Amino acid sequence: MFNGAFNSIDIETSGATIHCVHGGKGAPLLLLHGYPQTHMIWHEVAPALAERFHVICPDLRGYGDSSKPAGEADHANYSKRAMAKDMAELMSHFGYQRFAVAGHDRGARVTHRLALDYPERVLAACVMDIAPTLHMFEHTDQAFATGYYHWFFLIQPDGLPEHMIGLDPDYYLAEKLKRWSAPGATFSPRAVAEYSRCFGDPAAIHGSCEDYRAAAGIDLEHDRADLGRKLSCPLLVLWGNQGFVHRTYDLLAVWREYAEDVSGWALESGHFLPEEAAEAVIEALREFFTQG
Repeated sequence: MFNGAFNSIDIETSGATIHCVHGGKGAPLLLLHGYPQTHMIWHEVAPALAERFHVICPDLRGYGDSSKPAGEADHANYSKRAMAKDMAELMSHFGYQRFAVAGHDRGARVTHRLALDYPERVLAACVMDIAPTLHMFEHTDQAFATGYYHWFFLIQPDGLPEHMIGLDPDYYLAEKLKRWSAPGATFSPRAVAEYSRCFGDPAAIHGSCEDYRAAAGIDLEHDRADLGRKLSCPLLVLWGNQGFVHRTYDLLAVWREYAEDVSGWALESGHFLPEEAAEAVIEALREFFTQG
């Protein structure tokens, strides 16, 4: 899926074992996936970018073949701060003190926190198809609760979502891919098979629920504590013109409340930009991360 040019490695951080693939030569570029997927979402994008960058594609904790610890009472071990720390330590393992990062969906939220917590290390960042978590929760209405029902379903306690999803994880995964993508979008059968393999693990279902529970609790505490402190690195915002965030938010205006240097545009896509609009993503990231 990565043209045989990427190596696979498991790296121990202070809080997890992070599985990743990496390849290419040049400046370091970290690519972070979202829900309910794995690093495999970059299977078209990463090989093209590896012609110019050392591309590193990990599975976030709770996803793919990375660690899936049981959630803590306050869900802190699935906070975006904990996930960002994993990524900072991952990049240190490769010997990189400064690097660029792009994230899609949940990975974009980790990207946001990584740039906040490690401003001296993140040279430039790209977030794909999200508005900031705090902004989305604080502007919740019926349309948001309907379109993003999973935000409120996955945070339910006592194993409720884990049990319900676990009854038929393949169905749930397929529905997520279909509902969030543009009409007529197709996904690589090999990539979908890999998503299914990983997401069918009860520990992965639990880990992903914990990711959302953290987002609705401790992540908001961290975000409110940092409110008014803008990202200092250049930020590229990309989104799909057939998705919920496009219909709902003035994304550039919103992100300019959270970052000093913001640019971006919509792509012809639903939610899954790296798979639905791979060529446009490659072009945008190649140009943005080559500047300067």
